[in-house]
Amino acid sequence: MAKTKTTFFCQNCGTQHAQWVGQCNTCKQWNTIVEEVIQKEEKRNWKQSETAKKVSKPLRVEEIELNPEERIKTNNAELDNVLGGGLVKGSVTLLGGEPGIGKSTLLLQVALNISQKVLYVSGEESQSQIKMRAERLNAQNSNCLILTETNTQQVFKNIEDVQPDVLVIDSIQTLHTNSIEASPGSISQIRETSAELIKFAKETATPVLLIGHINKEGHIAGPKILEHMVDVVLQFEGDRNHTYRILRSQKNRFGSTAELGIYEMLSNGLRQVSNPSEILISKKDADLSGTAIASTLEGVRPLMIEIQALVSTAVYGTPQRTTTGYNLKRLHMILAVLEKRAGFKLGAKDVFLNITGGIHVDDPAIDLAVVAAILSSNQDIAINPNVCFAAEVGLAGEIRPVSKIEQRINEAEKLGYKTFVTSKYNKITSKNHTIKLILVGKIEEAFATLFA
Repeated sequence: MAKTKTTFFCQNCGTQHAQWVGQCNTCKQWNTIVEEVIQKEEKRNWKQSETAKKVSKPLRVEEIELNPEERIKTNNAELDNVLGGGLVKGSVTLLGGEPGIGKSTLLLQVALNISQKVLYVSGEESQSQIKMRAERLNAQNSNCLILTETNTQQVFKNIEDVQPDVLVIDSIQTLHTNSIEASPGSISQIRETSAELIKFAKETATPVLLIGHINKEGHIAGPKILEHMVDVVLQFEGDRNHTYRILRSQKNRFGSTAELGIYEMLSNGLRQVSNPSEILISKKDADLSGTAIASTLEGVRPLMIEIQALVSTAVYGTPQRTTTGYNLKRLHMILAVLEKRAGFKLGAKDVFLNITGGIHVDDPAIDLAVVAAILSSNQDIAINPNVCFAAEVGLAGEIRPVSKIEQRINEAEKLGYKTFVTSKYNKITSKNHTIKLILVGKIEEAFATLFA
């Protein structure tokens, strides 16, 4: 047995220190340094396969055989789309998100609908609790086996007996290994148990899905190296006050990180949303001022979102600027452009901006819709609900072109919008659009077109 070693880890960022200090030198957080006793055993936790013992040799690029990645379909179109086509054999996927956002529900739903044999290991809930959730999801899969265990050695014994095609761990922070004398959830335990599971996945070509907790800053708890070790990092986002959920890919070694999946949380589980605009655009009977529809892109998927603005006279002296789902600094820039370049006096007025549905959008193509919503509220004139916007606003007040304009126009046309306002500098090759295109070059032109 190796000699006992004492180390100090930051519980916030995972940085190792030689001795205890009050403040972490890396993340600058106070009182996060914790002493951990590490004691490694000589035995291995996962037996090494014969194929893993082969010595690899260097090859020229042209000599390397390119084998297509074999993927396992999860029967969840949104998740498959984010993963790049399904689960790659031997891959390790880490799913993070806020407490109660639906991480366990999503993976249990996948485990109950996938055709392969799944071993669902839970360290947080009992088998009866998982059974209750499975009944609520209305999905039955005889190939899904439930195991409540937190010791990795016991988990691997069950894996040898069951021989699953897919392994789900809920969650990585609850696991512990006997080779480390530290409490579950500590930096050393997360690092060691993750290494054991990654070793298992690579040697047996079994895809592993891990659920990870997040800290108060919104990052996945544990050492940052955990995100580097795994193949795919997914983030499950959303507000528990809203029914929608967004699944984003922050890292993907087997596909694009630009894709996203959208779900709606219902009483019987997560419903896949193929048309996100149905939940991102509110239904209203009367035309209201301060509302504009923007065309944005999330990955390669065009979305129609609703921008709401409220402009009122400041009654507390200093004007307030508040945003929900939009960058506050960019709102300040747009207000400065409207004041300086277009002559709208908004310096003494409160401006509140909201993107409905609770999502956060960084696409600069929604700038023109933000401008339209602000001016609509300021003038108290409603914008036709059949008008859609997609253009960036520059510091000189010019309306700048945006990428993939054809996809945005086609999506607006498909959803029934009658008018599409964009920059006249966009290169629109197709001439067969039935939607009316309004091309503008400056904010003044857009204002004259909308409020003339």
